[in-house]
Amino acid sequence: MSGEARKEDGGAWLSIGALSRATGVAVETLRTWESRYGFPRPERKPSGHRVYPVSAVQRLRRIAKALQLGHRAGQVVGASEEALGRLLESSVAATSSAGSRFPASPTAQDLPGMLQLVKAFDGEGLFRQFLADWARIGPVEFLESRIAPLVRAAGEGWEHGDLEVRHERFLSERASDLLRSLRLPLEERAAGPLVVFATLPGEAHGLGLQMSALVLAASGCRILYLGTEVPIAQVASVARDLAARAVAVSVSAATKGPASAAGLRRLREALPRRVLLVAGGDGAPAARPGIESVKTLRDLDAWGRRVAAFLPVGGLPEPRA
Repeated sequence: MSGEARKEDGGAWLSIGALSRATGVAVETLRTWESRYGFPRPERKPSGHRVYPVSAVQRLRRIAKALQLGHRAGQVVGASEEALGRLLESSVAATSSAGSRFPASPTAQDLPGMLQLVKAFDGEGLFRQFLADWARIGPVEFLESRIAPLVRAAGEGWEHGDLEVRHERFLSERASDLLRSLRLPLEERAAGPLVVFATLPGEAHGLGLQMSALVLAASGCRILYLGTEVPIAQVASVARDLAARAVAVSVSAATKGPASAAGLRRLREALPRRVLLVAGGDGAPAARPGIESVKTLRDLDAWGRRVAAFLPVGGLPEPRA
């Protein structure tokens, strides 16, 4: 068999990564549910590997559907099959008569309710609504129509005195947790070229970097996420040592200017010529020889798909075979 699903002791078993891919539930979420609610329950084989029965797939898909309909994980993950069935039946009936609880395409009218969740520090509520939209729309649309508007609105609320620093930090951390949990299952099955993600010294804003990494993981690129404020020499070193295809750097509006442009030039000089360098974010400078500039997530998605397909993307010449 493939190694993802295998027969042992007369039954079919899945690794946690394969279980995640079969159900759409992030690996980190599966581990949290196992610890908190006792499901899914793994078996430990003589080899020492933890594996999960194929029979867990159907139940996890039903649980994911219940979460999309607005139920809390505490209600459904540990529920009996009978109770879970009743919840789904009642929710589907209510959805049929009154329309979906969550709009198919998030609009500005959703923001006040989401901001109230931020004010209440309701992380579970934010996750539930985010996951409902993630399951329904593509990665780029999800980021552009849900995450980015909420982060922008929270920033404006902070400037106007409607929110405090603690609210902005709470949202940033919860959004980062979400984006990371969505990206990891995509990384597990990505087979494209390696892209290193980082911000340069002086750039502490990492949410845009997280969003960009999710977009490229969805396009099939393998991701090495270094995080914020990484020394230029170390970014170049890891890209060189791991034969990365590209380095992606996020520049926020807060750090836009000559310093960030100079940092990108130094990074370009430190990188091997075969390694592409792409800069994105509100503060990214205009494209110049050897440095691609990507202004939108849709442009980044298109760039990533060309890179994943090993097609020319402009800027530097393609490496020789």
